[in-house]
Amino acid sequence: MVLIYVLGALSVLAPVVLVPLAAVRWAPAVRQSRMAERLRVAVAGLTDAFGRLGAALVVALAGCAAVVAICWPLGEALSRLEPTVDHAVFDYVHARRVDAWADLNSFVTALGDRYPLKWVTVVAAVGFAIAWRRRRWWIPLLAMPMQFVVEQYTQQILALTVDRGHPPTDLGTYPSGGCARVMLTFGTIAVLAGLTWNIPRRGRIAMVTALAVLASVEGYTRIYAERHWFTDVIGGWIFGALLLGVMVLTVLVAEGRVRTPAGPATAVPVRVATTT
Repeated sequence: MVLIYVLGALSVLAPVVLVPLAAVRWAPAVRQSRMAERLRVAVAGLTDAFGRLGAALVVALAGCAAVVAICWPLGEALSRLEPTVDHAVFDYVHARRVDAWADLNSFVTALGDRYPLKWVTVVAAVGFAIAWRRRRWWIPLLAMPMQFVVEQYTQQILALTVDRGHPPTDLGTYPSGGCARVMLTFGTIAVLAGLTWNIPRRGRIAMVTALAVLASVEGYTRIYAERHWFTDVIGGWIFGALLLGVMVLTVLVAEGRVRTPAGPATAVPVRVATTT
């Protein structure tokens, strides 16, 4: 039983330690990588061809397709772990359930349900639209509902294609929608907040850390509340992170905040020798 409480504490402490470390050590290298530069070149080409809004739409559609292409085989691989991993974790938690702790986890895990996040989405969309009234106010008014709809239908596509079943205590299946919804809803809010106010770097890292804590705790509570298999939660974290990346890029493209790619290297003239 002690292990369950320790894992609950780790669901908070692990992202608090790891996310700032990753932001300091790895994020700068990712921004300077070849892949990031190729992405900037692709976005610049799409923007030239279709404009910001058209490029953002292409990014959203192509990104969602890529997420499905990645998470479909991932779900099939994780489903093979159900007899050995998922059943073992479920049986261990079920045999050690404490009513008070179970009630607390059931209360906390409701944060990832569609109904409360629907109202968070509406309030955030209206609030940011008002804050952006002197600029492209329609971006947050479209972005917040879009993230909600995109998560719902992309998750349903994966649930139908993988079709791995659910625990005997609930209907939750792959990938965990609660984890993905928490990441996508509050992650989109964090991006819009960063575009609305001049938040210092430490503040941005703190927002990302808080988002990671919410997603981590949501995953823990989904397992303890017996609403998902363990690997459903792992898949939900990966699915949510990928889909959030697509949503963030879509908003940045629509707002014109993607960094201009570096220009081509200056060509060096070549002298051609001639014979007389």
